[in-house]
Amino acid sequence: MTRSIAILGRRGRDLDDLAAALSARADSRSEIVWVPDAGALLERLRGGDPPALVVVDYAHGDGRLDARAVLDRIRSFDRELPVVVVAAHADVDLVAEAVRAGATDFLVRGERLPDRVATLLGKLDRLLRLRERAEDAARQLRAARFHMVGSSRAIEQVRERIARVAPIPRPVLITGERGTGKELVARAIHAASGPATRPMVAVNCAAFAEGLIESELFGHEKGAFTGATHTVPGRFEQADGGTLFLDEIGNMPVAFQKKLLRVVEYGTCTRVGGRAEIAVAVRIVSATNVDLAQQIARGGFLADLHDRLAFETIHLPPLRERGEDLGALADHFLDLLGQEIPALRGKRLSATALAALQRYPFPGNLRELKNILERAAYRDTGAEIDAEDLGLGTPIPVVAAPVVAASTHAAPAGPASGRCADGKGTFREQVAGLEHGLLVDALRAAGGNQAEAARQLGLTYHQFRYYARKHSVE
Repeated sequence: MTRSIAILGRRGRDLDDLAAALSARADSRSEIVWVPDAGALLERLRGGDPPALVVVDYAHGDGRLDARAVLDRIRSFDRELPVVVVAAHADVDLVAEAVRAGATDFLVRGERLPDRVATLLGKLDRLLRLRERAEDAARQLRAARFHMVGSSRAIEQVRERIARVAPIPRPVLITGERGTGKELVARAIHAASGPATRPMVAVNCAAFAEGLIESELFGHEKGAFTGATHTVPGRFEQADGGTLFLDEIGNMPVAFQKKLLRVVEYGTCTRVGGRAEIAVAVRIVSATNVDLAQQIARGGFLADLHDRLAFETIHLPPLRERGEDLGALADHFLDLLGQEIPALRGKRLSATALAALQRYPFPGNLRELKNILERAAYRDTGAEIDAEDLGLGTPIPVVAAPVVAASTHAAPAGPASGRCADGKGTFREQVAGLEHGLLVDALRAAGGNQAEAARQLGLTYHQFRYYARKHSVE
């Protein structure tokens, strides 16, 4: 990785000599850059492109500000950036003054300048290696804290958002396909936002019928309904002082959404059958794999509630967009399995198995990967899991469906090569056309209701959604 050494100030004989000495002694990873003044340097720092080292002439500063003022501006923004002051001579008082002003080191011009530059660059190299190790350790600590495996840019952005929003006591909405780890992110936000003694309560909103979810979240008083033999606090009360995780928020009935909106706005709830308002200090983290914008457009979700729940939105990428993380994730899941079942310890993927996983679309994401690996480790009799052990086939098994003519539907575009002699397309293209037609016809027959279309085809809702996305069927 290239690292830059910034010389601050206007070019002249003294700085040109210094640049030549730096160029002669620096290794191939280093480049010398000229920065006209302190303002330009600060702009570079703000843009996230800090140099590895800054050199400042103590006598002339940057040509506008003296060296002490330049050092003060640098240190007000970055206290760790290595800054070396260069001067024609040095004495104890001058060096002490420069260090007090914020200099990391002091360099004296003269006949021995090349040797002094070599010593300086040697110290810089050791310092940078220490900083890189510290940054790696910090990244590993953050990853361990958030229990997130992987180093892809997509997952790094998720970590950054978690770290940024965790200290802010506002609602967070987590979006992403099923199996991407939304509850993991919710728990990471909770863990990073305060003491571990605070409660965290998780509720799957899709698991309760419309008449039960209010009692589940708000609680009920004794005698509120048949069977209510005693007062039961709701999940909001149980999570008081901590975090309430509302999973599958997109499946919540609209009538109840209006009641939830009041709790989010005013911080109070009323038990079923009760009259007193109960104050609750709860941070709400919600999650959904449903497109809430479409839900709002269809009247299935309240726009006001979405606004209140989405102070920050964290989108989890599907596993197929995290190909570079697959190796680390596989090792992680196999290690967890080995800890649980000692007889299966030490299992690892072969290169062909990893390549097979990287070609697989993972409609079930992390959850599916974990299940695939556990079954493969069980099947495999050696230490290395081969591609055959993975048992990868059709991502989601297709249940027998009614025969529906699909000849009127054009098959999605496919490769031009390998077509059948009759011109109908390759085998894969014809299968894709049939699947596309089945989906479209079922949707039309169901009046656009995807759940009903899935039932007509003998698919689960999630299976239907997978194939609809695959064939771009809206």
